[in-house]
Amino acid sequence: MFLNKVSEHRFLVNFSKYKYLLNELVKRDIKIKYRRSILGIFWSFLNPLLTMVVLTIIFSTIFSMNIKNFPVYFLTGMLVFTFFSSGSKGAMMSIQQNAAIIKKVYVPKYMYSLGVVLSNFVTFLLSLIVLILVMIGTHAGFSWYILLAIYPIFLLLMITIGAGLFLATITVFFRDIEHLYGVFLTMLMYGSAIFYPVTIIPESYRWVFELNPIYAIITLCRNSFLYGQMYDPKTVLFATASSVILLILGIFFFYKYQDKFILYI
Repeated sequence: MFLNKVSEHRFLVNFSKYKYLLNELVKRDIKIKYRRSILGIFWSFLNPLLTMVVLTIIFSTIFSMNIKNFPVYFLTGMLVFTFFSSGSKGAMMSIQQNAAIIKKVYVPKYMYSLGVVLSNFVTFLLSLIVLILVMIGTHAGFSWYILLAIYPIFLLLMITIGAGLFLATITVFFRDIEHLYGVFLTMLMYGSAIFYPVTIIPESYRWVFELNPIYAIITLCRNSFLYGQMYDPKTVLFATASSVILLILGIFFFYKYQDKFILYI
């Protein structure tokens, strides 16, 4: 018990000491992302908006009878998945990309992974402005339930940090994970019902969606933004448990193997 308290105190002191660096890492990643781009940060608005317009034109006629307000339905799912994808994938390569600094200067290594996730989170929050504008443009109903979206967004941040730390750890030792994870993300995207209703999937295969925490978070966000209704208890419980477990696993593996990073980067 005493050792746990000492460890927790050291972590808090260490985090407070280097939090200025975390802010700089977030700013750096955002600047690098939009470097040499004429529109810069405005791509955070235009990219999801243009993608939504194209896919709405393509899919709305096909699923118009099955999906209420397809633009909001699609955009909600896409924004959630895009943040998880870009955040976890960026964190996965964070240790490798900062290897030169890690070898020369001591900085808590998790700062690099956390910085990438948070920079993508800033972009995600900006993209939510587009979602609100689309809701206004499509006359989607607004209710106080939209405030409940804060919770699944928090779970999304947790699960992305957890996945990012876990991936950053194993990628140091197994470089092939970078390529395999790209395939996994493609499978995850199609298994998250982003641009189609889950009702078109035969019931015998819907268990795949029930085991997908990203789909659960997307569902919770749609309940808040699109449908204006309370969470399903089973869904919110599964999303919460998945986020907490993955975050704990990510932290555990990162801290267990971080001292060996220097031997492999």
